[in-house]
Amino acid sequence: MPNIYTGAAGGAASLRMVKGDMGQGGGPAGNDLDASVYSTREVVSRLLGYTKPHRISMVVSLVTAAVSTLLQLYVPILIGQGIDLLISEGHVDFAALQPICVRLAIVVVIAGFSQWLSGWCTNRLSYETIRDLRIDAYKKFRHLPLSFIDSHSHGDLLSRVVNDVDMVGEGLLQGFTQLFTGIFAIAGTLVFMFSLSVPVALVVVCVTPLSILVAWLIARFSAKSFADSQAIQGELGGYAEEMIGNQKLVSAFARGDECNKEFSEINGRLYTAGERAQFISSLSNPSTRLVNNIVYASVAVFGCICVITGYPSPLTAGQVQSFLSYANQYMKPFNEISGVVTQLQTALASARRLFALLDAEDEPDEAGCKELAEPRRGRIQFEDVCFSYVKDRPLLQNITFEVKPGQTFALVGPTGCGKTTLINLLLRFYDVDSGTIRIDGQDTAALTRESLRSAFGMVLQDTWLFKGTIRQNIAYGRPDATDEEVVAAAKRAHAHKFIVQLPHGYDTVVEENGGSLSQGQCQLLCIARVMLTNPAILLLDEATSSIDTRTELQVQDAFDRMMEGRTSLVVAHRLSTVRNADCILVMKDGRLIEHGTHDELLAQGGFYATLYESQFANNDSRPGAKVD
Repeated sequence: MPNIYTGAAGGAASLRMVKGDMGQGGGPAGNDLDASVYSTREVVSRLLGYTKPHRISMVVSLVTAAVSTLLQLYVPILIGQGIDLLISEGHVDFAALQPICVRLAIVVVIAGFSQWLSGWCTNRLSYETIRDLRIDAYKKFRHLPLSFIDSHSHGDLLSRVVNDVDMVGEGLLQGFTQLFTGIFAIAGTLVFMFSLSVPVALVVVCVTPLSILVAWLIARFSAKSFADSQAIQGELGGYAEEMIGNQKLVSAFARGDECNKEFSEINGRLYTAGERAQFISSLSNPSTRLVNNIVYASVAVFGCICVITGYPSPLTAGQVQSFLSYANQYMKPFNEISGVVTQLQTALASARRLFALLDAEDEPDEAGCKELAEPRRGRIQFEDVCFSYVKDRPLLQNITFEVKPGQTFALVGPTGCGKTTLINLLLRFYDVDSGTIRIDGQDTAALTRESLRSAFGMVLQDTWLFKGTIRQNIAYGRPDATDEEVVAAAKRAHAHKFIVQLPHGYDTVVEENGGSLSQGQCQLLCIARVMLTNPAILLLDEATSSIDTRTELQVQDAFDRMMEGRTSLVVAHRLSTVRNADCILVMKDGRLIEHGTHDELLAQGGFYATLYESQFANNDSRPGAKVD
């Protein structure tokens, strides 16, 4: 029997199940997503691990890149040989030049095809690796504890899954291929140059450390700036997601100008960090090109001396031309690598942020956990349960009660007293600090979370609908439900009437969070979704808060029929629900201070009676009045 959290906020119920009153001290600190602990070597090693399933693309890419590089290095030799056959005006050895031209054409065609194939394989490798990284990152959310989700910016988490993964693919993977090609080109160029003339080749080699030193210094100073830029980008995404998602509230409190100022402040920090990173990295290309020009000039001067004097190494004009080509090709990889320093640094920073998310502590089931046994009767026991979000600020203290199968219990009390926290503990979104919670006599700590949560159906105050048809939204917890079962659930929730009035009835497509549907209509669909799953235990958190009084009476009647013989826990705000409960648990400051039926608690004249009287001091009993 699938579990449904109909009030989940966000893109998926598994991402953000229940976030109720956090009690004293607010949410937990959670795991820090510290990306600075990952070294470059570790990041590259893990990325290579993701490429292993696609090793064919990687091997073909590297082999064809090597073939293309070798053939391109052979071209200057052929051109040099051709130049040497141009003896003088009117004296050209066409017989010897023709086969050289043919070989040159063949080499150029094969090199071009190899380069295209290498690029195609590199792109395929990149996209396949990105796909795997993003799948792993998305799956990670299913295993993260609610405390982690609550304590981190949702925009930043989404930025890691979307933006950072793209940066890794575009920068690091393609940059790695360029790095391999560059190293191979440098090695091949040195071999060809030394085969032509050792002294001239040594001139090139002696200037090489200068280029390496420049590139290393620039990469070192720009790394921190790129890491800061990516972190601020995640912060900016989180702020934008929060403000856009609550735009109605921002407008209602006329906080638009203040939000713009805060956004501008974060955006300004992003601009400063990005400008600094781009400026430092932009120095790499002109710096290495300066070194390249020095090398080129040195080869030209030294080569001409060798042609004229034959000392220290005799060279022909064609060989000097080959050397000049090699000087360009030798420095070209340095230029290319320095040109992608920006991408590489950004990709490394993004990969660190991504791996920090993937390495966050999961919410594992302890060894030896068992499935919740069938049939599920719905007996709930809290035995001396204590809990706190922050260790030195206790919230729930010595909570003890028992709900027998088929009973309806209501939880009432001031905001922040821990009502929703009890439900979070019941579903093991958080684990108790001490004490025991039992379902059907089984300790929930010894049960797998999936089997435990599958016993519950929940309707929260906040509704959640995804983009899809009305039928798909109702059948979210039971995709195999028949059309008749879907319609029956909608009728029991009193949603059928407005559904059939929609343009396409049950096949009407609604946007995320309901689109044009009213809040009350969205809530009715969420209630129908739970009714279709027929869970063993119902958890209701002000489930009828967005419905008008007449519809509330109808839905409450449907709930009463559905709760017959079924255990129900209700975070009660409306008196109609409280009055019908078998027992009302009154909470204050994290403690259970009273319990009994509605009439019994009024007769006691305690805290519940005070709450009741405060609601009706100036207003007689009325449906829909709130207790807290």
